[in-house]
Amino acid sequence: MKLLFTAKALKDYESLTEKLQTLVDKQLDALLRDIRYPSLRAKKYNESQDIWQARINKEYRVYFCVKGDAYVIITICKHPK
Repeated sequence: MKLLFTAKALKDYESLTEKLQTLVDKQLDALLRDIRYPSLRAKKYNESQDIWQARINKEYRVYFCVKGDAYVIITICKHPK
């Protein structure tokens, strides 16, 4: 698998602090190894649009879809509570 980023996701990533970027990198690396990696808590977010959600930390989530052999990162944002 490989990672692809939408323009929005790149903008989201660039707006994060360096500490959060490092954590996002770590979690995306885990995603590439195994979507079932425990700290990701990856799950289907929107079944009809095939959008997944994975945990970055308590406050942030990454939303992505699976297209062939790639995870397409849609956005990285605060988790709405």
